[in-house]
Amino acid sequence: MTKDHGPSIKDDEQYEALRDEGMSKEKAARIANTDRQAAGRRGGNAQTYDDQTKQELYDKAKDVGIEGRSKMSKDELIEALRDH
Repeated sequence: MTKDHGPSIKDDEQYEALRDEGMSKEKAARIANTDRQAAGRRGGNAQTYDDQTKQELYDKAKDVGIEGRSKMSKDELIEALRDH
């Protein structure tokens, strides 16, 4: 039986599955609260991380609050952004 995570989580079942896979609470909640139909319509326009400069990656890491970003290489920034 799926646990009720309160009104802040729209899809409790998906949230639990993502948490079981080891995803952070924040990321699991963000994904579980995404309207799937709207997400499918808006996707596909972003550059891949590999195509971005180190400065662009650094700026994105700064926006999402990744600690230690100033000492990271481009590959480390990519990994940190993907794991966030």
